[in-house]
This record gives sequence, C-alpha cells and structure tokens, in this order.
Amino acid sequence: MSPEAAETTAIRALAWLAGNEDLWPVFLGATGASAEDMATGLGAAAQDPAFLASVLDFITLDDASVIAFCDAEALPYEAPMRARAALPGAEQVHWT
Repeated sequence: MSPEAAETTAIRALAWLAGNEDLWPVFLGATGASAEDMATGLGAAAQDPAFLASVLDFITLDDASVIAFCDAEALPYEAPMRARAALPGAEQVHWT
C-alpha cells in the first residue's frame, strides 16, 4: 500500500471514529485530546502522518473495531494493518 493510500485509509478511519459515540471518547482519552481540540484542529491532524498512524494503532487494538470499521467502509479486514505498515513508525527495529 502506498503512503498516500494509507493516509486515505487512516482519514476514513478518523471520520469513522468521530462518528462512533462509543469509541470517540475512548480515542480522545487515549490521545489526551479534547473534543474541542479535535473540532478546531481536525484538518491539521488529518495532515499529520504520525497522528494518522495513531488512529490506525487505536483501531487495530481491537478486532471488533477493525471489523466494524472495515464493514462500514467496505474494506478488507487487513486494510488497517496494511495502511499502518505504510505510515511512519511501523518500521521494525533490529537491535543486533
């Protein structure tokens, strides 16, 4: 998956999260952001690959979230992980 396609998937995930009454507050709590921060800075956040990676990290923590997101967006279930792998911070660290 290209970085551009990964960012698009992550933006779709962010929009899905924002519309989810159960997960949105949990996501905000996990990131330390407030609803007001997101309302005023959502456009800027959606331009930040590191933030978009955190959206995918959050969704992929729970299989139910992956399934719900992918079903809602008509994506294959592996799409969030493939997108995450294409964004910064997904590189494997080799300590030797």
